[in-house]
This record gives sequence, C-alpha cells and structure tokens, in this order.
Amino acid sequence: MTFGFAPASAAASTSAASANRMLEPAEWAAAGIPLLRNPREVVSGLHARHHPQPATAVIAVLDPDERLRASASFVRRTAPADGWMFRNVLLAQLRRIIPHDLRRRTPVRTAVLLYCREGDARWTEEDGAWMWGLRDACTLHGLRCGAYITLTRDGWQVLGEGRGGRRPHSASAPEPFATSEAPPPLPRTGGAASEVLRRAAAAR
Repeated sequence: MTFGFAPASAAASTSAASANRMLEPAEWAAAGIPLLRNPREVVSGLHARHHPQPATAVIAVLDPDERLRASASFVRRTAPADGWMFRNVLLAQLRRIIPHDLRRRTPVRTAVLLYCREGDARWTEEDGAWMWGLRDACTLHGLRCGAYITLTRDGWQVLGEGRGGRRPHSASAPEPFATSEAPPPLPRTGGAASEVLRRAAAAR
C-alpha cells in the first residue's frame, strides 16, 4: 500500500471545479430571473416568519401571485462556499416542504432565497455559490429560479437587480406579517346595522 499526496494538478482542478460552481452578478442578471413585484413585502414576511440571524438561509416557494406556499430556514455549516453543496442542502429543504413540479412543461411556482450574513451588501463569492446552488436546485425540483436576496446590517438587497431597503436588516426586530398574511379586519362598529344588532341582542 502506497501513501502520498495528490498531484498539484489534481488539487488545482478540484479547486477550479469548485470555483466554477458560482455565478457572477452579470451572469445572474443575464439569466432572466423573474423580478419580484413587491420585494419589500416578501422580505418582510420571511423576516417576520423566520427571524433570521447571520449565517441563516431562508428558502421560500411562491405561487404565481407571489403568495407564500412554503418556506424553511436553516443555518449554514462552517465550510468553504461551494455551489454544489449549497444546491444539495437547498434541494433537501425543498423536498421536505413542497412536492416537486417536474411533470409540468413549464414551472409555475418560484423559489426565492434570503440569506442573512455578516459584511456589507456587496456581492461575495459566497453569494455566487448560493446563486449557483439555487438555480440548480430549482431545475431539479421543477421550480422557477427566483430572486436571491441578502440581508446584512445595511438592510436587504435583491442581487442582480439593484433593489433594496434599509429595513428589515440583520439586527432588526421582526416586523408584522405582510398584509396578505394578516387576519381580516374586524367589522367596524356604529351605523344602522350595528344598532339593529344591538337591539336584537337586548331583546333576547
């Protein structure tokens, strides 16, 4: 039995393969990722539901009307950023929370990824690996690949689009759920109908 080290060329090719499993912002923007109609509402809703802290990823599936159908959050393991590994963990989460749409000719539902991290809002290689992983996981689960959103102390930003906001951010308290998830308003009091109900109750 012979022991030794892998040739430098093999190590270099492995490193190069890992480096290719990421997307640059220009590649992402050119991929035709559908724009969110109301990104602030999506971000606020996911933030209120999952309370993400740095190193937390939130994968969410939206229907054609951008209503939330399923979501899950998990903490990123301390390992080098690798799109293939990110793809695997995202795919596992998607399989856990919602059936696949592989039988459809064209995807109907869209998956978006919110990643809360340290640092500023500028693109990083870690973001590129998440983008690669999200795109691949969506293909394997029959979903449209949607927005990749970062959440930092500077606020939130939809990468590749230039849209963002200051709240919520990685240290902010959760905001109330978006209007689409809020309970229906209570009926207003006063007026003729209210008076009829009051008299009917008094007569009992």
